[in-house]
Amino acid sequence: MLDKLELLLLLAKERHFGRAAEAAGVSQPTFSSAVKSLERSLGTALVERGSRFRGFTTEGERVLEWARRLVGDARAMRQELQSLKGRISGHLRIGAIPATLPYLPSVTVPFHERFPDVRLSVLSATSTDILARMENLELDVGISYIDNEPIGRVSVVPLYREQYMLLVSSGSRLARLESITWSDASKLPLCLLTPETQTRRIVDRILRENGLAHAPTLESNSMVTLFSHVRTGHWVGIIPSRLAGAWEAPRQLKAIPLEAPGILNTIGLLIRGRPPHPPHVSAFVDVVQRVLRADRKLAPASAHRAAAASHD
Repeated sequence: MLDKLELLLLLAKERHFGRAAEAAGVSQPTFSSAVKSLERSLGTALVERGSRFRGFTTEGERVLEWARRLVGDARAMRQELQSLKGRISGHLRIGAIPATLPYLPSVTVPFHERFPDVRLSVLSATSTDILARMENLELDVGISYIDNEPIGRVSVVPLYREQYMLLVSSGSRLARLESITWSDASKLPLCLLTPETQTRRIVDRILRENGLAHAPTLESNSMVTLFSHVRTGHWVGIIPSRLAGAWEAPRQLKAIPLEAPGILNTIGLLIRGRPPHPPHVSAFVDVVQRVLRADRKLAPASAHRAAAASHD
């Protein structure tokens, strides 16, 4: 039964019998026969058939929910049994929105140092895609916004607060500014990420709620393209501060804080499923929480040093 449920999950991912069969490493007739066998076992049609795949029946959607739960639990059980034999191993699949990619090494490095037998995959994806892939057991954890749009049935660990910056060419007159208002920024030739990214939807919402024109004159789903065009001096960009810090080249680009209004959004770790989680997932969550505790201990000390310096 579990093997057939795994095939059903592949069909939900590929939305095509041929591609799902190829992903499973079987012929299409064998794949179709396994799905029909599952339907006979459950006494109901799961797939709406036609000349091509048309989707799942109402019953099929319910079975998909159970399949994700049962297959996920079975995988977690196997991994836990393996961990009892020795060191934690496995494959941890992390989905992250582009704005959070510079943050990843702060948690993946200490995790790899503690658990070198776990293979890591980091995939850049939109927030919507991350949730869909987590739901379909294609990702173990995600890193995305947690307080802007619905995130569904996932556990959350808040990581940090993100603000937004205006990115300009270092040779621009704007580079002399220490800050800029959203109103002034909206009047500039904007180069923005495309609307399928949540970062872009946040920017659009801020501008719309403040009655500001916000049509970009250039947009791209590539951060490299965005930064390259801002570097020319013909455009400016609006990006999260963590991303600005990772890409900013002092002699080419400058990031300027956006104010009035000051906007902060929370980035968090998304964890699929309910406890107990697979050992390598639980280990990753533990490492992330250790890093957060260490950061909180360092923050007061840094603030104290800064205050002392101001009195010298």
